[in-house]
Amino acid sequence: MEENKKVLVTGIIFILVVALGFAVYFFVIQKKPQPPAEKVTQEPSLPPVQKEDKKLPKKEEPVETLDVPLSESDELVRQKAQKISSHTLFERWLGTSRLVRKFTAAVDNIAHGLSPREQIDFFKPEEGFQVVEREGRVSIDPASYRRYDPVVEVFVSLDTQQAVRLYRRLKPTIQEAYAELGYPNTDFNETLSTAIKELLEVPIIEGNVLLEKKVMSYRLADPDLENMSEAQKHLFRMGPQNIKRIQDKLREIALALGIKDNQLPSESS
Repeated sequence: MEENKKVLVTGIIFILVVALGFAVYFFVIQKKPQPPAEKVTQEPSLPPVQKEDKKLPKKEEPVETLDVPLSESDELVRQKAQKISSHTLFERWLGTSRLVRKFTAAVDNIAHGLSPREQIDFFKPEEGFQVVEREGRVSIDPASYRRYDPVVEVFVSLDTQQAVRLYRRLKPTIQEAYAELGYPNTDFNETLSTAIKELLEVPIIEGNVLLEKKVMSYRLADPDLENMSEAQKHLFRMGPQNIKRIQDKLREIALALGIKDNQLPSESS
């Protein structure tokens, strides 16, 4: 597995944070109408029961979108996004520029299995990638996983309801950024959904993860792992505990909004 120092693995979580946290609007499903209540035969001694009118399913309350040009959206996004998480590192991420454009392009890359390295320039682990060598076999040093703990803490700190609301309000601006990428007739919700599923398919591997030495780096010895997409490998490098926390949060968000478990990739094992 190649550890490119310029690859900011935490970009994946930013997508899940500002990207998958914001993205959950796609999953909001209107409640199905309830079947009419069965008629109940009243006992003579009881007062008559008034028949309830059949109610139509509730519609989502309209949310006023933020009417802001894409080129002028950074300051407004920073202001509104403060409600999503009080974590100091999240606030630091919001200090970058071109937030909507970077978010949109990074999600598009992940949906296609590509690295979001070009869009993510706000965070980098201080420690480098480490390996352990025992009896001629090389594996990932578990200490390498701890580099990404702060990123995971930001993700699990998200306020889901605030994230949904902000995504809905920013959707026209996000769609404008997506059209700039060459998708004028594609709903960004579809791409976001694909990106989420791409990350949910990353396996959780407990124990040693064996590597094979390349000329200047390493690759995963297991062919199935090595064949993962670039985006999936970035998340895989965060280690089993961090992957589980990220994926659990994603499922929690989806299920809370009415998404059935069988519509998502099966849980990693």
